[in-house]
Amino acid sequence: MTESDVKERAFAMPLTSPAFPPGPYRFVDREFLVITYRTDPEMLARVIPAPLEMTDPIVKFEFIRMPDSTGFGDYTESGQVIPVQFQGKSGSYVHAMYLDDMSPIAGGREIWGFPKKLASPQLCIEKDTIHGVLRYGQIPVAVATMGYKHRPLPHDRMLDSLSSPNYLLKIIPHVDGTVRICELVRYFCEDITIKGAWEGPAALELFHHALAPVAALPVLEVISGVHILSDLTLGLGTVIHDYLAS
Repeated sequence: MTESDVKERAFAMPLTSPAFPPGPYRFVDREFLVITYRTDPEMLARVIPAPLEMTDPIVKFEFIRMPDSTGFGDYTESGQVIPVQFQGKSGSYVHAMYLDDMSPIAGGREIWGFPKKLASPQLCIEKDTIHGVLRYGQIPVAVATMGYKHRPLPHDRMLDSLSSPNYLLKIIPHVDGTVRICELVRYFCEDITIKGAWEGPAALELFHHALAPVAALPVLEVISGVHILSDLTLGLGTVIHDYLAS
């Protein structure tokens, strides 16, 4: 294999059998359970990287079921997203994500900088309740419940929420262990179709774990529970701040 061959074929690791294919990445029947809660503002401020700015002491705990996604297959994801501002514009900072599929773990980290770790989230419907459970190994670290389809929500409101900018902190080390890439990345969800949206009574319990510290942002008050069914495309990112350039 020549050097030209390497440069032509190089997209993702490993070179001869990449962990994921090139995009675009389309998601069909992507299902969200989102519990919005109030947390400790001092604890929240510690995890939001500048130049992003904290707005309210709010966190969204998400369970996302993805049964049909281009290149990534069938998997489930869970984690914490924080409402923030960047240069006066509202958006969301993805703080932590846990999922059960190697391909989107590799793709999410390498392309965008999603903070993904391997775990075992589940999202399912049991009788009159939709619920999510996140386990790290065998240990539960988050349990969310919501009354199933109690009240419909306006689709345009959910579309606005999913269309807002999202921010990530992408970190890639050098071979000597120092930081080679440290960037703030912005991305958008695109070509969104809302198939259904509902709200209902909701609850969320978080449990302390050394390697899945979701409870470091404690639940002080549950504000809302939302259930969304959608199709969307995960857009590629843009670097909006390079920490190593300053």
